[in-house]
Amino acid sequence: MHKFLRTVGFSLYQKKHDIQKLLENLVEQAESSQIWKIQIDGETNLCRVRTEVATDMGIDIYGEMDEFGIIRPEYYIPFLLSHDISSEADCSIQRHTEKETYAGLLDEFRVGISLIYYLENAMEYRQRNMEKESTEVIYVNLVGMSVKGKILLPVKKSAKQVEMAKVAFKERTNLMEAAKNGDEDAIETLTIEDIDLYSQISRRVAKEDIYSIIDSSFMPCGIECDQYAIIGDILYIDKRKNRFTGEEVYDMKIECNDMIFHVAINSQDLIGEPEVGRRFKGQIWMIGSAKFKT
Repeated sequence: MHKFLRTVGFSLYQKKHDIQKLLENLVEQAESSQIWKIQIDGETNLCRVRTEVATDMGIDIYGEMDEFGIIRPEYYIPFLLSHDISSEADCSIQRHTEKETYAGLLDEFRVGISLIYYLENAMEYRQRNMEKESTEVIYVNLVGMSVKGKILLPVKKSAKQVEMAKVAFKERTNLMEAAKNGDEDAIETLTIEDIDLYSQISRRVAKEDIYSIIDSSFMPCGIECDQYAIIGDILYIDKRKNRFTGEEVYDMKIECNDMIFHVAINSQDLIGEPEVGRRFKGQIWMIGSAKFKT
């Protein structure tokens, strides 16, 4: 079972044979417009069947089509589509070892790390590779899938404090980019800033709650490279209902470290009432759709 199947409203499907039956039913009911087929060689067809359970949300089922036109499901991926540009940073794509899936790597200075995500539109990338079309990435739309999250109250700030924080963050991002390119002055400045920041936090944490000091964060989480622990501001909320199970899923537009992406979570897995202006805290599996240069 895929850990994040419950994120798109299938929390009741916990046994392998139930999930297999669901996938087979979805494939049988699929229309031709939902099937994307790529001819790998004379005998092999790689297929993706996309089933939406709500607007821009559902399951992608991957498998091979035999000589009788029957698709044999091999694996599946829950998805949520975002139409907001999250990053225009340099992006490289590599294939996973186990199966025909891909990961993207963004040199994203705003989060301070190389951001790795699961490529949602892998079939498009595969077809472009086969047809020798451009695979240069212009931008990426990111979505975080979550199975556990909390709603936090916002940190109260004046308009001046918000503006100063944005300027400081932009300056730090520029310094990080310069440091990566070998600028010794930028490396020294960042080191001094980190020492000062550690000193300030050490003094404040004795008297203040940690979540009033840190208003947003983006950190790798666990041993899988595309999972992160985040705290971010909620900019927009949409609630969607799975048409098969009736379960409700929150689609939240999040701003974290000056980067905007969406987070999907089953309403049963969210503690607190989400509202615009509040913060989301949780662990996410990052997936993304890459827009390729035409």
